[in-house]
Amino acid sequence: MVFGLTFDKLLIVAVIAVFLIGPERLPTYAGKLAQLVRSLRDFANGAKDRMREEMGPEFDEVDWKKLDPRQYDPRRIIREALLDDAPAEAPSAIKPVTQSVYAQGRMPLAAGAVPPFDLEAT
Repeated sequence: MVFGLTFDKLLIVAVIAVFLIGPERLPTYAGKLAQLVRSLRDFANGAKDRMREEMGPEFDEVDWKKLDPRQYDPRRIIREALLDDAPAEAPSAIKPVTQSVYAQGRMPLAAGAVPPFDLEAT
């Protein structure tokens, strides 16, 4: 199957192409199609050769099927993340704030007093 087309569908497309293009122009278009397929194959081989050249010997060691994006199923990834049995560790150094900094041992400001202000901090 090529692009979801079965052999029967490809045969029907070929027959329709023969009727639409005509027998006199069919060899020309068949040659152009063959040239397009050849150039695409050369382009893919060139890209593969360039990757092999730039990556060096590590190119043959890479498991390319593992990097195929079609294998990733978002539903499976989310399901595995949600059903993970490992308990989430809460950071022990962080404590919830129950009082403001001024209420923690500092005297409240008197009525009409100006709060401290640092000119270099702003």
